[in-house]
Amino acid sequence: MIFSAKKQVTKEALISASFEIVREEGIDALNMRTLAQKCNCSTQPIYLSFKNAEEVKSEVLKLAVDKYNGYLQNESGDKYENKYKAVGMGYIRFAKEDKELFKWLFMRKRSDELDLMENSFENTVNLIMKSFSLPKEKAQRLQLEMWVFVHGIGTLLATDYINWSWDDISAMLTDAFTGIYNKITGEY
Repeated sequence: MIFSAKKQVTKEALISASFEIVREEGIDALNMRTLAQKCNCSTQPIYLSFKNAEEVKSEVLKLAVDKYNGYLQNESGDKYENKYKAVGMGYIRFAKEDKELFKWLFMRKRSDELDLMENSFENTVNLIMKSFSLPKEKAQRLQLEMWVFVHGIGTLLATDYINWSWDDISAMLTDAFTGIYNKITGEY
């Protein structure tokens, strides 16, 4: 009689457990052995669902991007003077509250992987153009300079280097935006 391996752990459960590992310990902690330990199984069910660790990471990356996009959407209410500021605050909140996912998405060398956020810059530029009636070139410059500023704060929070209040962060974003906007538009 021939027996075949029966999957006891679903693919969805493996992806969910992988996501938890990355959120708690970072992407470097995710491998087939740690995933098997998290799911209380051998590596066999993992290899029945996935070809290799890269396939697992690809699935987790999609969840990480969805989580990031959720932060952006949650901040887009009427909390701030404009939707553009809400994008920056969402980015920073993601860095502070989901440090390991932020580090994985925004603090590493990029490879040839599919960039699931490739339209993010252009979407934000379009938001700036619409919100502030700026031509594309000036909107791109504003986004580039503000992204560097926002990313800096996000990095400081994600690495626990600082722990500023949301009010202070909000005020700094307003100050930086006002200065950069005025320089770009010639309104000193």
